[in-house]
Amino acid sequence: MSAWLVVLSGAMEQGLLYALVGLGVYLSFRVLDFPDLTVDGSFPLGAAVTAVLIVQGVPPAIATFAGALAGSIAGTLTALLHVKLRILNLLASILVMIALYSINLRVMGRPNLALLGEKTLFSSLTGPWDRTLVLGAIVLGIKLLLDLFFRTELGLALRATGANPTMARAQGINTGTMIILGMALSNGLVGLAGGLFAQVAGFADAGLGVGTIVFGLAAVIVGETLGNRWLRPTGSAILGSLAYQTAITAALNSRPLGLQPQDLNLITAVIVTIALVLPNLKRPS
Repeated sequence: MSAWLVVLSGAMEQGLLYALVGLGVYLSFRVLDFPDLTVDGSFPLGAAVTAVLIVQGVPPAIATFAGALAGSIAGTLTALLHVKLRILNLLASILVMIALYSINLRVMGRPNLALLGEKTLFSSLTGPWDRTLVLGAIVLGIKLLLDLFFRTELGLALRATGANPTMARAQGINTGTMIILGMALSNGLVGLAGGLFAQVAGFADAGLGVGTIVFGLAAVIVGETLGNRWLRPTGSAILGSLAYQTAITAALNSRPLGLQPQDLNLITAVIVTIALVLPNLKRPS
């Protein structure tokens, strides 16, 4: 296989992994209108829980589910701080994010944990595109489940809570419960992404979560720019993540540009800025 196909395969893997983060961020930022930085802690939490359980001999599928559940608990805690203790939503998420760094170290008992030689969900896959196909099936399945959920009465109540909480309460919706549910789902998806990332990369690290929220926001914003008119929002988030990771990979592997891995944040800022400006350019002045 040529080198560029290997690079493209890696970009697709990363794009699909962070598509789950994008779906989680879409739930919190777009559906609930809840600025949530918990994801920077729930992503490595999902990776840490999954890795520790796999090392202890737990079946990979159960370990991955446990990682998602751990992320969901983190999101629930953020929501409880906001709903029950009346702490500002952004501040509540920052507090939980900070606490999760120490919790992740406690879970692993060390800064990082390797999964080399351990059985994972991807151990039996040998083809260069096998992992990409499996990740694609997982992401597609979750996208379809989310689309179905948003059509249910509970899903509509969740959307109403974010769109107009005053009107939602007037219709008898318990907005506090909806916020807790939405944050649990959001960070559960992020925790799942962390668990899958640990198995793909072969390790879990306490510092994995740095910049996770940026990747999630980039997926949502780029996706809305590219496919908001002809895709559902969940599909746009997935498309945005794939496009974003592909653009980053292309930029970092472009010799004429002379970019280095340490330029990742600069590339991210440029791509997100372009995605934010393009819709304004299309509108008549």
